[in-house]
Amino acid sequence: MEITPKTKINDLLNAYPQLEAFLIQLNPKYKKLKNPILRRTVAKIATLTQVAKIGGYNVLELVNLLRREVGEPPLDETGGIVEEEESGEAPLWLQHAPTLIINANRLLDEGKNPLAEVSRELKKLEKGEILLIESDFLPSPLIDTFKEQGYEVYATEAEEERFLTYIKK
Repeated sequence: MEITPKTKINDLLNAYPQLEAFLIQLNPKYKKLKNPILRRTVAKIATLTQVAKIGGYNVLELVNLLRREVGEPPLDETGGIVEEEESGEAPLWLQHAPTLIINANRLLDEGKNPLAEVSRELKKLEKGEILLIESDFLPSPLIDTFKEQGYEVYATEAEEERFLTYIKK
């Protein structure tokens, strides 16, 4: 579930129960989220835009605090994702070790298509797991393809001619 200003608080807390304590710690006004009646009624229709107003936050600030807490990249003023390359920071989800490592150079040497191989392997992963692609080049077309498919992707040059491309399912 992607966190946006239109996300309903009930959906958010069902998807990320740990955010209830985070919100309450953020602002005492959010203690009302513990009220079961409020959770069954108002929380089903209240969006993060409305919740931000209650706490005196700019909606984008609140949304990005929540996104950072669950490892999602921040949103910009237009609602688009701030590209990791632009922010200069690795996403928080990189704190987790990759589930699978694929060497793109080896695949190419074997006459295999890295895009097809990575796609096949990504389908086997569970949501939240990370696949790492090692290569001696920045696989820009592959990166763009997986971003367009909705995956979170982060690429970095670890050392000269050694690129690491992380894809989170």
